Amino acid sequence: MSRLDGPSGLMAPLRATHPQARGSRAIELTDLLGRPAVNLDTPELQRFLAGKRVMVTGAGGSIGSEICRQMMRFCPSRVLLVERAENNLFEIDRELRERWVGADIKPCIADVCDGRRINQIFQTHKPQVVFHCAAHKHVPMMEHNPCEAIKNNIFGTKAVADAALAAGTAAFVLISTDKAVNPSSVMGASKRVAEMYIQSLNARIHAQGGALGTRFLAVRFGNVLGSSGSVVPIFQKQIEAGGPVTVTHADMRRYFMTIPEASQLVMQAGAIGKGGEIFVLDMGQSVRILDMARELIRRNGLVPDQDILIQFTGVRPGEKLYEELCTDDEQTRPTAHEKIRVWQLSPADPAEVSRGLEMLAQAAEAGDRQAVAALRRCVPEFHPDGKPAVGSPPTHGLRLVPADAQAA
Repeated sequence: MSRLDGPSGLMAPLRATHPQARGSRAIELTDLLGRPAVNLDTPELQRFLAGKRVMVTGAGGSIGSEICRQMMRFCPSRVLLVERAENNLFEIDRELRERWVGADIKPCIADVCDGRRINQIFQTHKPQVVFHCAAHKHVPMMEHNPCEAIKNNIFGTKAVADAALAAGTAAFVLISTDKAVNPSSVMGASKRVAEMYIQSLNARIHAQGGALGTRFLAVRFGNVLGSSGSVVPIFQKQIEAGGPVTVTHADMRRYFMTIPEASQLVMQAGAIGKGGEIFVLDMGQSVRILDMARELIRRNGLVPDQDILIQFTGVRPGEKLYEELCTDDEQTRPTAHEKIRVWQLSPADPAEVSRGLEMLAQAAEAGDRQAVAALRRCVPEFHPDGKPAVGSPPTHGLRLVPADAQAA
């Protein structure tokens, strides 16, 4: 299985273990990208992180833990590890302490939805930089639990962002997803609302002339190779078990990044962002999942459809065949970094966002059906099961759609 090691977050290769494997070799995850890996390590990160108090929420997760590993190279003055899963927090805390002896590391068990606890951490430690990684991310799981997606992805983000603003944090970076683009899933729609909320906070600060206020920004990226629950570790386990390897659809395509790439992009965005932006990495062409499955079987020294069968299981609820992480000139604009662009999305009206959040809070307490309906009203481009809401305006801003205009 994949793991991360070393201060630079290098990806250790997968090792073929199938008993029939012939001529197996180490499998580098970067070989599955279909493009050269992107390295965004620049002196700007040193200026951004050196000597700063840095908080990472979801610090025990795949992205959060790698951000912790990567940023330790830039000598932050204090690292706050915020995580609700005790075992995950224990592991990343121990790893960092063993590798960076003497570093000021504070493990904080906390649920981001617990506003009182989050405020306590902020007021005690006054973090200057926040990377908000904590989220529910699995599309099918959130289709079954839409109320929890709203509570964690939207109101958890709100709790951390509000605490950052109150504590005078300099930079707040939200981890978002390509699934927030014209979302077909509850997860994608919930992350889109989270984006809109932090953009509205940034717009409010700007309107008040707060040049020294918190810079709120977001980073979107595609699927992460080797992360917990991602496709490559799942395929590898299926290969080791003798198959079959399960693929949802022959035409399913996704954009992919390595965990180090994703983590570096997040840090880089925080360094270059002025506030209000939604950054995206140019990840090249999307990769067909079927091709990835076959390549992984071959790299285990086996023959696809002979040694290991491939089975098609059907598209799951909330999934698209193609994600829409476009980087063309019409939808995005360039930055100083060749591989990073910024989505041209106008911030939603703060008053409209507040009304939307009130509706979502009530819906999340009422039940799953009401939760999905509320998300559709708040995110006009949200089209579960490929059915866009009737009369949905072609906009990326939050504009409440009348309840009687929703498609059945």
